[in-house]
Order: sequence, then C-alpha cells, then structure tokens
Amino acid sequence: MFDGCWITEEDNEESGVIDTLLWYLDRIVISSKSFPMMYWDKFVRRKTRQKFKDQVDEETLTAILGEEKSSGDNSFDYRYTCWLWIGVILTNGQFLYRVGYLLCSACGVFISPFFYAFHLIDVVLSFPMLKAILQSVTHNLQQLILTIMMTLVVVYLYTVIAFNFFRKFYVQESEDGEEPDRKCHNMATCFIYHFYVGVRAGGGIGDELESPYGDELEYPRMFYDISFFFFVIIILLAIMQGLIIDAFGELRDQQESATEKLESSCFICDIGKETFDRMPRGFEIHTTKEHNFANYL
Repeated sequence: MFDGCWITEEDNEESGVIDTLLWYLDRIVISSKSFPMMYWDKFVRRKTRQKFKDQVDEETLTAILGEEKSSGDNSFDYRYTCWLWIGVILTNGQFLYRVGYLLCSACGVFISPFFYAFHLIDVVLSFPMLKAILQSVTHNLQQLILTIMMTLVVVYLYTVIAFNFFRKFYVQESEDGEEPDRKCHNMATCFIYHFYVGVRAGGGIGDELESPYGDELEYPRMFYDISFFFFVIIILLAIMQGLIIDAFGELRDQQESATEKLESSCFICDIGKETFDRMPRGFEIHTTKEHNFANYL
C-alpha cells in the first residue's frame, strides 16, 4: 500500500534562480546544529490551525505554535531570519570556510596576491588523514580551552610572586649608559613576559633571568624556578599535548572500527560476512548487487 513519499528536492526548472538559492539556503539553516529541534513553518502552522481550530481555542494554538498573539500567516518570521543569518554563520563550519575562501579570493584580486596563499588550506582538507589531524585539535576543544585557562591562572600566580619578591632579577642592565631593560616594572608587562617567554622556554622562566647564585634570595629563587618548570612546563603543557595526541588516537580508532565493520558486515541489513560466505553468491555479490550502499543515498 502506498502511504506517500518524502520530497527531497524540488523541480528547479520552473523556479527562478533566487528561489533556488533560497531553497539551498533553507536546507543549510535547518540542518545547522543550533537550529531549534521543534520549529513550525508557516505552511505547517496554517495546516495545524485548519485541522484543530474546532477542537482547540485560538490562544492555546498560538502558544503551542510559538507565535505572537498578533502574528498571522503574512507576518515577518523573525525567528527563522535570526537563525538564518546568525545561527548558520556561527555554527556551520562549511559555510564559514567557504565565506573565508571567498574573502581571500576577493582580497587577492583587489588588494594583494599575498592572500592567495591561504587557498593552500584546501589541499589539507582534500586528504582525510590531514583532516583527522585538524579534528584532533578540535575534538577535545573544551578541555583544551579549560587547560589553557588553568595555565593562565598558574602563570598569573607566579607573576604575582615574581613582582613582589624577585623583581630585581628581571632588570637587565644595558650598555652605553642607556635605560635598563625592565621586564617586570608593572603587573601587565610582568604577566606578558612570563606567559610569552616563560611558557616557551624549555626550562621555564628561570632560563631567561639572571642567575641567583650568591644573592640573598638564592634558595627561594631556585625553588621558584623549579616549581615553575614542574607545574607549567612538565604538567600543564604535557596535558595539552596529551589531549591532542589522545584525540588523534581516538579518531583513528573510530575510523578503523568503522572500516572494519563495513568489511565484516553488510551496512544495510547488518548481517555478518561469515553468513554470506556460506551461501553461493557470497558477501561481495551481496554488497555490490543486492545491498549496494550507493543505491540508498
């Protein structure tokens, strides 16, 4: 018995170019992650009102459909428009990538050919393995951002200690009677110096400061340098690297698991390969002729 069908594409021969562009734009909007799960378009609202107008009062229908009390079929759909121009741009990665690609092309034509260099990123996105490397950075993005924030807090604490007790070690005397280079004369410059130089230094902030040997603060300064190296360089930076490496390994395992499942069972009927190998036609004939994956796209 025929129950109906899903309309996946329109007949674009009778529609204009603008209608076709709006149709593709609507598909991008509705498929975006931030689009509401329950959304009533004007056609559905009209049909719903016609069907339940004798059973449900107008105020209840308006509340269920999420409309304003004075809104009608010809009213401006502000919710859809907001998700169209804000939600899609902020959540759809492919849309952002294409917009950036277009902007680089325009800048290359009208400003400088220098901007054409950014088009080489498309080469990276053309290879699945290189895309997996990029995804390993974004896979644990929340944990990575929190770790960076924790690093900023720890570096700031060390900045406070250095500013109050070890400021004299941050002054480098210049030659020819010039003004000495003061890298910690206020909290802002001291924090920037710790984060920019101390985090990048292989041995921590102690590698960039004057030696404390013979000074009255020799032992406190040694403990300061060693603790900075231990907590910031060894622990926090290692956590960031571990998040990226673990994400890459997890994505690789998922890809291998999916490939193994496709090779060991039918994707359509989920029957194992060993079952078809006991039959005359075999697993390969079944997946290429009877349940070809391309026929279900």
